[in-house]
Amino acid sequence: MSETILKEEEKIAFALRALYQKYGYLSYKMSKFEEYDLYVENKDFLVGDGVITFNDTNGKLLALKPDVTLSIIKNDADNGGKRKVCYNENVYRISETTGHFKEIMQTGLECIGDIDLYDEFETVYLAAKSLDAISKKFVLDISHLGIVSAVLKRMDLGEKFSKTAMQKIAEKNLHELDALCEKYGVKESDKNTLKQIVSTYGTPETVLKKLNEVCAFSEEKEALSQLENLWQLLKTTEYADNIRMDFSVVNDMNYYDDIVFKGFVSGIGEGVLSGGRYDKLLSKMGRRSGGIGFAVYLDLLENFGLKKRATDVDVLVLYDDSTEIKTLISKVATLVKEGKSVSAQKTKTAVRFIELCDLTGGKK
Repeated sequence: MSETILKEEEKIAFALRALYQKYGYLSYKMSKFEEYDLYVENKDFLVGDGVITFNDTNGKLLALKPDVTLSIIKNDADNGGKRKVCYNENVYRISETTGHFKEIMQTGLECIGDIDLYDEFETVYLAAKSLDAISKKFVLDISHLGIVSAVLKRMDLGEKFSKTAMQKIAEKNLHELDALCEKYGVKESDKNTLKQIVSTYGTPETVLKKLNEVCAFSEEKEALSQLENLWQLLKTTEYADNIRMDFSVVNDMNYYDDIVFKGFVSGIGEGVLSGGRYDKLLSKMGRRSGGIGFAVYLDLLENFGLKKRATDVDVLVLYDDSTEIKTLISKVATLVKEGKSVSAQKTKTAVRFIELCDLTGGKK
């Protein structure tokens, strides 16, 4: 297939799949739909609530898949070792901009099994390489939910408080987070610790130094140590200057309690890449293994990096009823072989063009 007729997001999808395969990730292909129960049981993991459902011929309720990770986990053998897969799949979700269902092209990778520090490094490193393939101007934000969750767990104020607090953290809304802590009577020392963690953003060296000053308890220190070990590996790569630490990067704590990250490229206002460790999800689904992965949201790249054309085609071939059809076919074929884009029309107003080839009135 000629690269010139591929959409920008399709070119990126091909490039990323080739990248992941170089690192041993096998291409994974799945059905467009799964049993609806899979999504009902794990609805907190999904990006949105909307799922398109239909009845199979046997009456079983199926759903067009709104998520790839759940399908991969469901069909994973869970027999030790590590399974490394990459995918390029369409998912079906409600668009945040239109409020209607949309088919979204998504590419990414998953590593499931006996996850260790190398796997965390490789996944985050490939996330950075993925962003680099999209744009040289990118930032990869990393955080560790274990640090935040340890502080919230120590407060012991219940699920409602923790869920609301995480929402305020994601919004970086320190004013409302402060008000929430006041409402629940959080100790001043715990409140300050939480606010300092949330407001800390910047280069890993700066953030880790500040976190070492505020993380005083064993669970927090353990998570911080894991984050520090990951950074020691990442800082030796070519992407060290593109990495930031930001504790407003959170995912659902029902499933994530470890490294999470989100990627941004210049020119797009929202994250184009998202991922992290999801051991809790695997545990909830009865699996012994761990998991880490990410997805690139290709729908956000549909018009990325494209300059608006002043014209639709290179050549407009104008013809009328007097034009010999064989002459028209030959002319169009010749121009295409020359590498030009061509549109044959009976009127000049149909398309915008650079060059006109007039075959009207029997001209040759």
